[in-house]
Amino acid sequence: MISVNDFKTGLTVEVDGDIFTVLDFQHVKPGKGAAFVRSKLKNLRNGNTVEKTFRAGETIGRALIENRDVQYLYASGQDHAFMDNETYDQFTLSEEQLKWELNFLKENMNVKIVSYQGEILGINLPNSVELRVVETEPGIKGNTATGATKNAKVETGLNVQVPLFINEDDVLLIDTREGKYISRA
Repeated sequence: MISVNDFKTGLTVEVDGDIFTVLDFQHVKPGKGAAFVRSKLKNLRNGNTVEKTFRAGETIGRALIENRDVQYLYASGQDHAFMDNETYDQFTLSEEQLKWELNFLKENMNVKIVSYQGEILGINLPNSVELRVVETEPGIKGNTATGATKNAKVETGLNVQVPLFINEDDVLLIDTREGKYISRA
């Protein structure tokens, strides 16, 4: 059990039978009435974000999340196969569980699997990945006065806004949290 007064960003807790990670929190001490903690929580099972208010000093369950290194192997229809790097056990996750992550996953890529009491909740990607540009328009010389960008499609199918000097077959560093171009790799 953990007190809501001890909330930290990134802490995982169990509330009403669901597993949440704390995205944001604020301790509020009104002039009249009891203090409380306003929090923004992300449900790790379905990805929804909720706002909850707790009384100051209230205790809730702490969820101990396990992170293991796994390797993405291949896609087979709607399922995606992974292998545990220590035990070599293989398991699959559905396309529904990996909506956002599929924009960045390449075969043989190492990621971390997130699980709670044996239940797989999803995967954690590295903060940035290297992806090759497969389709983009050629840049127009002299059109850079305003920091212009163009659309580029990378090998995973993700469309990214990139500077005009990027060409096909360039390898880019892409931020996996926002899906934005960082730099050439």
